[in-house]
Amino acid sequence: MTDTTPKIIIIPPKQEDVQAQAAKKHLRVAAYCRVSTDDEEQLTSYEAQRTYYTEKITQNPEWTMTSVFADEGITGTSVKSRKEFQKMIRQCRMGRIDLILTKSLSRFSRNTLDVIKYTRELRNLGVSVIFEKENINSIYPESEFLITLYGAFAQSESESISKNVSWGKHQAMKAGRAIIQYKRLLGYVKGENGKPKIVPDQAETIRFIYDRYLAGDTLRALKARLEADGVPYITGEASWNISGLQSILQNEKYCGDVLLQKTFIQDCISKKVIKNTGQLPKVLIQDHHEGIVSREMFDAVQAETARRRAVAASTKKSAPTGLGKYSGKHALTSLLVCGECGTPYRRVVWTQKELKRPVWRCVNRLDYGKRVCKHSPTLDEKPLQQAILSAINSLMRQKDELLDEVSDELAQELTPYSGEVMSLGDIDRAVENLSKQFDQLIQETGGEENLMDNMEQFQNITSQLAALKERRNRVLNLRAENSQMTWRLQRAAAVMREAPAEITEWDERLIYQLVEEVKVMSADQLLIRFRNGAVVEQPLGSREAVA
Repeated sequence: MTDTTPKIIIIPPKQEDVQAQAAKKHLRVAAYCRVSTDDEEQLTSYEAQRTYYTEKITQNPEWTMTSVFADEGITGTSVKSRKEFQKMIRQCRMGRIDLILTKSLSRFSRNTLDVIKYTRELRNLGVSVIFEKENINSIYPESEFLITLYGAFAQSESESISKNVSWGKHQAMKAGRAIIQYKRLLGYVKGENGKPKIVPDQAETIRFIYDRYLAGDTLRALKARLEADGVPYITGEASWNISGLQSILQNEKYCGDVLLQKTFIQDCISKKVIKNTGQLPKVLIQDHHEGIVSREMFDAVQAETARRRAVAASTKKSAPTGLGKYSGKHALTSLLVCGECGTPYRRVVWTQKELKRPVWRCVNRLDYGKRVCKHSPTLDEKPLQQAILSAINSLMRQKDELLDEVSDELAQELTPYSGEVMSLGDIDRAVENLSKQFDQLIQETGGEENLMDNMEQFQNITSQLAALKERRNRVLNLRAENSQMTWRLQRAAAVMREAPAEITEWDERLIYQLVEEVKVMSADQLLIRFRNGAVVEQPLGSREAVA
């Protein structure tokens, strides 16, 4: 018979397999540390964490140390900005880490969603995270409930801290304390008293920008001029940008004020910065520090900016988004308006038999035709300019008399507000007294059962407070209007003094500084209003008008 007994052959393991199996017994261990600020105490804690985990991992014979990942001075509410954390996760995905040690759940993340997301991902990769303070190992599925619970506590703690910080900032705002970022603030450095201190050479640049903007320069023209002159920006280089110039012209710090809470952080988790367009109250601290430009000049720039935007978006068809582009190349672009529909005129170049003919036409007439603006004339540029120059020269012949009139108007503007006998201080004191009376009446009332007995007094105090607040707003508005008017008249007088007795050539900048508005009443008549308040009816001489 044939022997059917199976033969058993013993195959000894290969040497490389034995070494691989031995290596598997050693867990590849990493540690993660984080401190949220750069304070000296926290940095000491940061170094202590690194030292602790380095010693702990190297002293365990069953562990092989891969790395200690540490983020310094980084928030725990988001993992996006934590480079070391992201590097650790990438190495886990590449299969280079088996175990992660960390001090606590709050060190790993203060965002509950992030904690759950990454511990789940690491569990699926076979990587466990040990949170030493909570004594939790994330490799076990049942640990997820505890991770969620402790993660929620950590997030709640961050939210509570955030609310306390916000409350502290609001109290500082009410007390008139302002935190100013000087890194991007041209013209100022932090002074010894903690308030902005003027840098003289940079302040001259700021004044130049404000002055040229009011003289009619566009932002692009300002940029080109500053760069051509080699004027340094806050970066130290002679390279300017439109948004930077716009920010300078809109920054209230240059007139000595500080407006707080222009932006706010949506929440402590996303940390998204949102522009404050009325969601929260803003706090304006006036005369906080020495201004580089006067408040009147600053207000005039804001009014000029608003006027340019209105001119740029004069019709829905030409600027349907309301974001039309202002052009300062021709002064009449922002000065010439239609007497019939009130829309600005636009410069158009006609070409006839290879001859170019610049004319000015009503924007409404151009966009919509006669159905919107039936009688606005088309004006040739040369006769139009000559008519305006004639009006200016007739005005300049009476320069001395006009300057006397401006002085009288200035004196009139500086007189007390008509019909108002209370100052702002008187109004504020009256409001404070009434508020005290209101609080005292509440204490005397005691409970709800006595509320109706004093209802008439409550209503009387409330109505007086409302009237005083309305009165205060009226005085503030009158003060702002008078301030702007005073500055406008002073500027007009200065331009008139410097202007020649007779202007023979068209000068865009001078025209812009002298003329407030040119209204086209008909093909034969212009109504010209000057910045000093004078109004001249000027006939159009030699012209070629097209209806």
